[in-house]
Amino acid sequence: MRITVFGAAGAAGSRIVTEALDRGHRVTAVVRSPERYPDLHPGARHRSGDALDPGRIAELTEGQDVVIGATRPVPGREEEHAAVTRALLAGLAGSGARLLLLGGAGSLLLPGGDGLTVLDGPGFPPSWRPIALACNEQLAACREDRTVDWAYLSPAAVLEPGERTGRYRLGTDELLVDAEGNSAISMEDVAVALLDEAERPRHHRTRFTVGY
Repeated sequence: MRITVFGAAGAAGSRIVTEALDRGHRVTAVVRSPERYPDLHPGARHRSGDALDPGRIAELTEGQDVVIGATRPVPGREEEHAAVTRALLAGLAGSGARLLLLGGAGSLLLPGGDGLTVLDGPGFPPSWRPIALACNEQLAACREDRTVDWAYLSPAAVLEPGERTGRYRLGTDELLVDAEGNSAISMEDVAVALLDEAERPRHHRTRFTVGY
């Protein structure tokens, strides 16, 4: 498969690129600035481009089977998150490529929370609220689209670098927790889940979640 990854030099994006290459896919790794090329996997094709520019997105994704969005705005510029998603959707309109987005967990429902979301639940860190709200807007932008075959992955509450186990549980709109009530998954296994979805599509114009 031909796969383009936006945000390819980031913590999650770099792991997604590695997972895709390890599976034998042809990967185009996109970053905003060519100065980031040394940060990219040498097995990928390196390209620069602004993910806010639908025209450039269309150029970079021509002939691709799957496009993965793993961008993350810097603190203070969270409003760009939904704007990037709208640009990706616009750039892919009519292309036939699928769009897989790595989003946030804030809009997931808390188990037994009577409709309460992670974002509005007890103990949610105030410092995370801006990016959580941005991710909610990102998901809303997807749900407004009628042109692209997209899927939105909300990971578990704690998403950190770790071990690739190749194991995870799938869910839809409710936060996945383990027997102790913890919700976590490694970035390596999120990459596994995204590539599994790319290879064997199960979610079309909908959100899904993964966790241990």
